[in-house]
Amino acid sequence: MSARLLRTALASLAMGLPIAAQRTVDLTPYPAHWGKKGLQVQMVDDALALGVKQAGINVSLGALIDVVGRDDSLRIELDGRTFCINRGPVAALDAQIEPLSRAGVVVSAILLAIQTGDPATDAVLVHPGCTGKAPNGIAAFRTTDAEGCAWLRATITFLAERYSGAAAPHGRVWNWIVGNEVNSHWWWYHMGEATPAAVAEAYEAAVRIVHDAVASRSAHGRVFVSLEHHWNVRYAAGDAGQACPGRALLEAFAARARDRGDFGWHVAFHPYPEDLFDCRFWQDETAPDQADAPRVTFKNLPVLLRWLDDDSRRFAAAPRRVILSEQGFHCRDDDDGERDQAAAYALAWSIVSRLDGIDAFLLHRHVDHAHEGGLRLGLWTRRGDSVCTPERRRRIGDVFAACDTDAWPECAAFALPVLGLARFDDWPLGYARRPR
Repeated sequence: MSARLLRTALASLAMGLPIAAQRTVDLTPYPAHWGKKGLQVQMVDDALALGVKQAGINVSLGALIDVVGRDDSLRIELDGRTFCINRGPVAALDAQIEPLSRAGVVVSAILLAIQTGDPATDAVLVHPGCTGKAPNGIAAFRTTDAEGCAWLRATITFLAERYSGAAAPHGRVWNWIVGNEVNSHWWWYHMGEATPAAVAEAYEAAVRIVHDAVASRSAHGRVFVSLEHHWNVRYAAGDAGQACPGRALLEAFAARARDRGDFGWHVAFHPYPEDLFDCRFWQDETAPDQADAPRVTFKNLPVLLRWLDDDSRRFAAAPRRVILSEQGFHCRDDDDGERDQAAAYALAWSIVSRLDGIDAFLLHRHVDHAHEGGLRLGLWTRRGDSVCTPERRRRIGDVFAACDTDAWPECAAFALPVLGLARFDDWPLGYARRPR
């Protein structure tokens, strides 16, 4: 496609007119060595002031899908059909992605099938195993019929064209994370009661569709599977039909992908402390540095990296990439709560910054949230009469701001006696990535 035709196509999209599927694939290389410091961003200006190099943005696909075909909707033509995309949510994404991207931040889009309550929309978005209200409103993608697959492909193709294509005038997304914490699927990727094999089959279909749609627009965009910290055990609150060990799900997913023709999937992992209400992960008892560890937390991250670095799991002779796309540290409501929360981030940062194979560390949360079960994970406290209106920046915010600057040694020194270390480098890593 010529530059003139490409400009015409993008202009047509911006005006809401249908365009044909773009065949030109953007060859812009993936940003290398930019920086690992990241945040799931709530306040764009504050995130940039804090010096983030990585940002996570939630994307509700249900908010984008317009099954009615409103006159003012954006449109994309794919496979001989016209698909309509709601304009308002796209504008909201532009307002987040564009300023972050313009500042050089690597943006990760977290793709979610959040139930809309509209029967027509949910009929093409939500897995049929999700027959009622999902526990947290997040369902599995509908990959069980042609219509669900068509809408998933069309919606991701639209997003990839807008944010990963050759022009990307509204900012660029590099990482595309499919779903959320799928090994605890009952709560975060709901498809009803399901075996690990059934979850892996449905999830692999969704990840493959997203991968192919992104690859049709960007040669170097990356697609990620999402897992939480249970590795060789399942989430204890769930039974075998509601949750499974992350390693077992990943093994079933990888086998399914190989059987259908392997592709470039990567891992977005959430190494929360073993007890989400105790930020002192250096005391975790269920995270030993061994392959059969019940959990993978910041204490034993090399367990995951070594597993992925096995020859049987590499792709194109290289290990799958890892980003830490959601994890945070609870601030206890006592005299040492803020100190320990900040120390936990300081140690986690020192580990991740030295581990090859982990490309990003996106802290969760920017601001405390009222609907997070009592957890206080934010860089900022929230105003008491609000859901997530920022009130005051905590001590962890100062450590976060300093972690990749010359101010780091002085700012983080307080944490060393808390951790029982003389130097951060005294924490053993136990992993060095093998060369390609």
